[in-house]
Amino acid sequence: MVVRARRPLIRPLVQRLHAYVPGEQPKIPGLIKLNTNENPYPPSPKVLAAVKAAVDCRFRLYPNPTSSALREKLAKLHGCAPENIIVGNGSDELLALATRTFVEPSPKSKVSSATVQFFSPSYSLYPVLAEIAGAHTNAVPLNADFTLPALAALPKQGWDFKAALSLITTPNAPSGRGYSTAELGALCTKSQGVVVLDEAYVDFARENAMALAVKHPHVLVSRTFSKAYSLCFQRVGYFVGHADLIAALDKVRDSYNVNGLGQVAALATLDDLPHYRRNFRRIIATREQVTRELTGLGWTVLPSQTNFLLARPPRFPAEEWLAKLRARKLLVRWFKYPAVRDYLRITIGSEAEMKTFVQTARQLAT
Repeated sequence: MVVRARRPLIRPLVQRLHAYVPGEQPKIPGLIKLNTNENPYPPSPKVLAAVKAAVDCRFRLYPNPTSSALREKLAKLHGCAPENIIVGNGSDELLALATRTFVEPSPKSKVSSATVQFFSPSYSLYPVLAEIAGAHTNAVPLNADFTLPALAALPKQGWDFKAALSLITTPNAPSGRGYSTAELGALCTKSQGVVVLDEAYVDFARENAMALAVKHPHVLVSRTFSKAYSLCFQRVGYFVGHADLIAALDKVRDSYNVNGLGQVAALATLDDLPHYRRNFRRIIATREQVTRELTGLGWTVLPSQTNFLLARPPRFPAEEWLAKLRARKLLVRWFKYPAVRDYLRITIGSEAEMKTFVQTARQLAT
């Protein structure tokens, strides 16, 4: 009997792939978790009541396949039509759809039609999505202080204004830097491919770029209910943009992609925005207070327009601080990438959590 060699079962692209590593979700009693930029405060009581009321016999039915009620309510909020909105299983799903919809697979080719580009450092999921889509990846460095390079300098830095898809985190993660609508608008105007402005943290910023999605036919703005609206558990995000782009994404979207309870929770959230805006102000006030206190302890804290801080600690390396804080049941995030390896990313928790963090930082610094 001749045994034939079996062909490889896994695509070479997947074998080479370095998967995205999400933030740790440990089960340590008493841990203060400041590593994944979750909101420290629970959803509105109205949201919890709506979700509990939806736990009924409808569980046997599929959810609304296009999140139509949610799209209609979001359209009213943003002053557009439901056709300008697509809802996803978190904004991550929509970012993946964008790579599949707007980019021609050709990983070994540097042609613009096969290029996904982004600034570095930014969301580390972007290169993973590009690789999965079989695209050419173009990572362009930010300035040393994590600000955007001047428009005229971008081509020298390697930015391709003809790239099929440009992904721009604004405000930036992991630095927390905010970018003005004016500079983003200039970049979008010059771009010929699709530009996604990823506004996952925009509710903690001074301005937003939603108007650019209405103004430009090639611009999409990405939003999520996770960071600001305490719905990480439900995974709901959305894109706003020109109806042609949204229709194209919808062709690629999986059916029934947003779970029913997620739709219920997001709808109830939009009915209680004043509750969340009070939380935004509370988190921003805590962020500014912690910035002042850490600066006083010798930390170098970057200006933030998000619900986290990127800060360089004193005395010993950031990775060593990570271990010392964890030993004291304080979990923050450290990245090994050269541009940020000297920093820790610290989620803004509740006032009590941040008081404990600052007290511990003071003890470790002395």
